[in-house]
Amino acid sequence: MPDKDTPVVELNKLEFSYDQPILRIDHFAVALRESIAVLGPSGCGKTTFMHLIAGLLRPQKGSVKINGSDICLLSEAAVDRVRGQNIGIVFQQLHLVASISVMDNLLLGQRLARVPIDRLFAMELLAQLGIAHLIDQMPGRLSQGESQRVAIARAVAHRPSLLIADEPTSALDRANAEDALGVLHEMTNNNAAALIIVTHDDRVRGCTDRVFDLGTTA
Repeated sequence: MPDKDTPVVELNKLEFSYDQPILRIDHFAVALRESIAVLGPSGCGKTTFMHLIAGLLRPQKGSVKINGSDICLLSEAAVDRVRGQNIGIVFQQLHLVASISVMDNLLLGQRLARVPIDRLFAMELLAQLGIAHLIDQMPGRLSQGESQRVAIARAVAHRPSLLIADEPTSALDRANAEDALGVLHEMTNNNAAALIIVTHDDRVRGCTDRVFDLGTTA
């Protein structure tokens, strides 16, 4: 468990570019049990922002600290370990493995994170999400809402200190969007994690502790 006084994520003087600068962030931080919505229109760099935090991209300038460790200074293998131990991601495309059961999808998440297999914790997560009865179900037989809950459970099955949700409400109507946001908050609060929601959906404003408007940072 990270120190409660150390931000889970902290970005400083960050700059990333391809042919021209597309992302500049002077400072960004999020603490345990804090939720923040990263908002901005298409093309403002939201996906790049998420990939920089996850260590999938490296900035040209600045630092990306995960629980106090600057991953910009680490080898690729070390970054993979930090990501696996500390970060869970719910992708817009959920990427559930269709050929294995709901429970095996969660256990696969633990294996990929290189943490001990904890079937009991995985069962507890499914119970928290109200889908324990789906433990042996195959992903192809799930509804959209059920699939999203399984993806969230898989993302926290290895007990990360940070959960990142990529556009979790963009394809949902208001009622289902509110349900998805409630589930994300429940999971992060129950598991003492931080939550970053990366989205262009302005309905998320007011649903998190803070808003970081990426469209005004350049």
